[in-house]
Amino acid sequence: QLVESGGGSVQAGGSLRLSCAASGRLYSRVCKGWFRQAPGKEREGVAAIDGLGRTSYADSAKGRFTISKDNAKNTLYLQMNSLKPEDTGMYYCAAVAPRCEVGAPFDYRGQGTQVTVS
Repeated sequence: QLVESGGGSVQAGGSLRLSCAASGRLYSRVCKGWFRQAPGKEREGVAAIDGLGRTSYADSAKGRFTISKDNAKNTLYLQMNSLKPEDTGMYYCAAVAPRCEVGAPFDYRGQGTQVTVS
């Protein structure tokens, strides 16, 4: 089970940190990531992190977003800085993918948390 939190409304240039709490003792070892979807737009991978902590980012996220994980807490994070209106959307955390890279087809996802940038 994946449960996101931390979304909200923020002005352009602001920051948010999303969290994703997970259950499962093998969670720390699997590929995890974040993707987002805005109304009328296709789903977009944002970032991914593998069991060794190696990360990948969408071009739109590079330099502004940071994906990280706390294995002891079974929690995934997405620190988002310098937010732009085009970052608005529903953000989902996801886990387990055949290849750990941004935009990978993950097997599991959470319910999502809304991010609105104005």
